[in-house]
Amino acid sequence: MFITFEGLDFCGKSTQVKLLADKLTAAGKKVKLLREPGGTRISEKIRDLLLDKKNSEMTIESELLLFSASRAQLVREVILPSLRKDYFVISDRFHDSSIAYQGYGRGINVQSVEAIQNFAINGAVPDITFFIDIPVEEMLLRKNKIADSQLDRIEVSVSEFYERVRNGYLEMSNRKKRFVVINGTEKIDIISQNIFSIISTKQKEKE
Repeated sequence: MFITFEGLDFCGKSTQVKLLADKLTAAGKKVKLLREPGGTRISEKIRDLLLDKKNSEMTIESELLLFSASRAQLVREVILPSLRKDYFVISDRFHDSSIAYQGYGRGINVQSVEAIQNFAINGAVPDITFFIDIPVEEMLLRKNKIADSQLDRIEVSVSEFYERVRNGYLEMSNRKKRFVVINGTEKIDIISQNIFSIISTKQKEKE
């Protein structure tokens, strides 16, 4: 099963990714845990370029294509081979992030972004995507607890940008059946239990 997690920065998805991986591993499942951008030697180098605040002159088009290049490498080198070996592949972000961030957020034509993503992922559409939803106000409260020096090039974006990104995720959630919206303001353990229950049900349906 291919499982992805999406949401605004600081929504708690990375915590839930790790908790789900731990639960599946404890249940005897083979798990491949990934993050985006990254996950391969080439993809990690692209990650460094994308997130370095020194690269402030990066255009939105270059940003989109770099994310997509990193993703294309990850799909072909890791994701598809792992799925063929019956792994549970869990990714902290995937192609929906580019649609939300570079499409809705940056203002690049959404249909163009989706077309580029379809090429990049080579048919590797997630079985289920958890959108950990929090209001932008909550995101800002969490962000303000982190030193500016620890924020990456994307995380320093203004609140209006994140409002557009969140609206993009909500729109995708309404039109893509694989999306499951999770209230990210709930307690961590409650969210984790909910997600694991959904995955267990989904797995039984596939069997």
